[in-house]
Amino acid sequence: MAAFMDPTWNGRFSHFDLVSTTDERSRSVVRVCDIEIGGDEIVVMAGPCAVESERQLLKTAEAVAEAGARILRGGAYKPRSSPYAFQGLGIEGLKLLRKAREETGLAIVTEVLSEEDVPQVAEYADILQVGARSMENYTLLETLGECGRPVLLKRGMVATLEELLRSAEIIAETGNPHIILCERGIRTFENATRNTLDISAIPVLKAVSHLPVIADPSHAAGVRFLVPILARAAVAVGADGLLVEVHPSPAEALSDGDQSLTFRQFRDMMDDLQPYLAIQQEARQLRPQLLAVSGAD
Repeated sequence: MAAFMDPTWNGRFSHFDLVSTTDERSRSVVRVCDIEIGGDEIVVMAGPCAVESERQLLKTAEAVAEAGARILRGGAYKPRSSPYAFQGLGIEGLKLLRKAREETGLAIVTEVLSEEDVPQVAEYADILQVGARSMENYTLLETLGECGRPVLLKRGMVATLEELLRSAEIIAETGNPHIILCERGIRTFENATRNTLDISAIPVLKAVSHLPVIADPSHAAGVRFLVPILARAAVAVGADGLLVEVHPSPAEALSDGDQSLTFRQFRDMMDDLQPYLAIQQEARQLRPQLLAVSGAD
């Protein structure tokens, strides 16, 4: 991909030595259990915004696994904009996530809010998520650099791509190269959707960074009927994976019910994605040959 990079980007991004693309390092794969994020397969992470109960989580885990998801998402700790909203189950939520992994074989991704929580969350989760509100919490990022677990780094609501890569560089510089970038929509003047999915961010990040890039269509849309459409768009422009909110009864969800898919809707989305996934998988398998030809020219 470095061979195709717009030369005007060189000065803006090349100083992030550890996460930027070079001719020698054009693509990184983050391995989680037996899953490769950034490889030939597009990896889907799905589950509820918040872990609410054992029944809710296990039903969701079974449903998303059956539909083709490889990783279960679920919030044990929830940074809510209102102090009166559900804040998560904490350690009990982490234990339920571990139980879901044991029963379904799904890997686990969950958010960590502060540096003090990193060791505990790392004990239960396979991937530690940095939420949009924490992208510039540099103390947290430095601690994650020492945690020994892959990190899913979400773009902040008003962050530029340069700022996102700066945060990734901090994690890498403190010892952890296993980073997954996530475009989840940014705040603009448009209010028809919860956020504005910056679809161009995905190919730009794929060009200027060797890190895997996934998309979160749920937080971008804010309304469930748009989620499958934005998911298709993200896959079409080269996303390495998706992060999707799914709930057994969205109307009763304690967090983000409006943007959560039902089990049936998630299954339909995964079925609808199959042609796009097949095209992207073929393109990924051909990419090394194309880069070799480009380099020769």
